[in-house]
Amino acid sequence: MYYVYILYSLSRNVYYKGFSENVDRRLAYHLTSKGKYTSGTEDWEIVYVQEFSSKSLALMEEKRLKRLNRTSIEELIKEQDVGPSSRP
Repeated sequence: MYYVYILYSLSRNVYYKGFSENVDRRLAYHLTSKGKYTSGTEDWEIVYVQEFSSKSLALMEEKRLKRLNRTSIEELIKEQDVGPSSRP
């Protein structure tokens, strides 16, 4: 399975959109990486996850999410309550 996810950093007050086959492992990477966008911030949290059966569908959705404005992102997050028990 493939997943599209949105992370949020309270300290930076920003959202990050991405895709992965393993969201928890990807979050760990973001929290410890030297990546250009997510480095230097250790408070990223998963606020949205959507599952896809194919990589191509997940990549299309990631691309769509990256074009959304902040209000649209926040509405999408409100529609899906992501907690430890609801994540894939």
